[in-house]
Amino acid sequence: MTENTANGPVPFTSYVHAVLEVLARSPGRPALVPERGPAVTAGEVRDDVLRMAAELAERGIGRGSGVAFLTGNEPEALTARYAANLLGARVVFLSGGMAPQAQARIVESVGPAALLVAPGSEAGAGALLALAPVPVVLALGPSPIHEDLTAAAALRAPLPVAAAVRPGDDWCLRFTGGTSGVPKGVRMAHGPYAEVLALYAGRLPAGSPPRTLACTPLAHMAGILADITLLASGTVVLRPGFEAGAVLAALARERITDVWLLPPLLYELLDHPDLPATDLSALRRVFYGGTPASARRLREAARALGPVLHGWYGQTEAGNIAEVLPHEHAVTGPGGRPTAGRPAPGVTIEIRGDGDVPLPAGESGEIVVRTPMTMSGYWGQPGATAEVLREGWIRTGDVGCLDAEGRLFVLDRLGDRIVVVGGHVHPAEVEELLLAHPAVARCAVFGVRREDGTEEVHAAVVPVPGRDAGPGVIREYVTQHKGAMYAPHAVHQVERIPLTGVGKPDKRLLARSLGGEPGAQA
Repeated sequence: MTENTANGPVPFTSYVHAVLEVLARSPGRPALVPERGPAVTAGEVRDDVLRMAAELAERGIGRGSGVAFLTGNEPEALTARYAANLLGARVVFLSGGMAPQAQARIVESVGPAALLVAPGSEAGAGALLALAPVPVVLALGPSPIHEDLTAAAALRAPLPVAAAVRPGDDWCLRFTGGTSGVPKGVRMAHGPYAEVLALYAGRLPAGSPPRTLACTPLAHMAGILADITLLASGTVVLRPGFEAGAVLAALARERITDVWLLPPLLYELLDHPDLPATDLSALRRVFYGGTPASARRLREAARALGPVLHGWYGQTEAGNIAEVLPHEHAVTGPGGRPTAGRPAPGVTIEIRGDGDVPLPAGESGEIVVRTPMTMSGYWGQPGATAEVLREGWIRTGDVGCLDAEGRLFVLDRLGDRIVVVGGHVHPAEVEELLLAHPAVARCAVFGVRREDGTEEVHAAVVPVPGRDAGPGVIREYVTQHKGAMYAPHAVHQVERIPLTGVGKPDKRLLARSLGGEPGAQA
């Protein structure tokens, strides 16, 4: 697709072409810094993308193809994603934390032309391929089983690739949810993505290139922040995963300015004994989101880290919806919940009640939004698309309200509730209360199903060292502040709250390992 001007048609510029143009301006600067091995310069990243694109094209990858990624936070994973998107192929991320059966359902749904595998992931790839074969399987480095794409690409010249992408083409299918059957694949189009990346890169201060730490999966928010960073002539430092002590060390050693963390990971940094002695003077922006945050812990973070917190409330289907700026972290709303901020650039937020009627400030209902990065729909699921995407509006499934100044407060998920005798318990409400208790460092509240179809409220609690967070203390505290219906039937003291592959509390795992049959919200 082209745009017509007085001088003739202008080809669409994809986000990858924009990144490559920025990389070419200063080829000698470090662009990607892996945990092990030398830094990869901007010029090397550009050339690697072009070489890899030529090699993939030779193997039949082009506009409309699907390329599945079973990779981590390797530089090659980022360059391979750029190469595939440059050719007009859509990328599909397969989390290493998924069971092979879940990965196979996604592969069967999409029918990718190729699977790219990170070195060391051969066993996982073998389990997947036994269930769902893929025509072409390539490794992103030396492998005892699969052909090395990077070695084959290195033999090619880094020649420019003709523009093949159109604004409405999918750059990504990001699968979300789905505990049985095929999860929902969110279709994300090139045009909106390129515009949003340019917008956010342009908001960073001129003349001060960011140094971003990617310590959560590149397949999710860390990858988007990496794209913004490279567009802003910055450097992306790559870690294979999150470990609080190692992340603190990297923040200081690499003079990191920007990092994305889910709230549970932010809490781990706050609780780590190395934090007081860590030099964080270079840190300018700590972006957090993806799961509800505790107002008390955010206040702790603001005191410990300074005015660097930026809250991002969003969804895969809609992109970023609202932002909390550093000076707004003392603002709370119903039940002491922290604000999710004001609408992000280009976003319109409405709170709607019964009959889809917009509600005034102060009243709670479903959060419905228009955003620049609204999904194209769910892959192969028109019915599910119609339920969520209506006339350009995304129904988030979140319950919230707006205050008189236009600030959003997210109260809970419409479907995130525990059915108990006497009513419904919203986990986020109990979690916020528990996190206000001086003996609770971290927690997760989940439901366990009974034979009669109702559920029990369970709480997994990481106690503050030396404090009493026993079952009796917790139940009495919740009963006193919320009532007996909200009091956990069982309180499980744990050393750590397990997280999903994208860093959210894994409530299904908690329910299975601690309680039995997971409830609907787990």
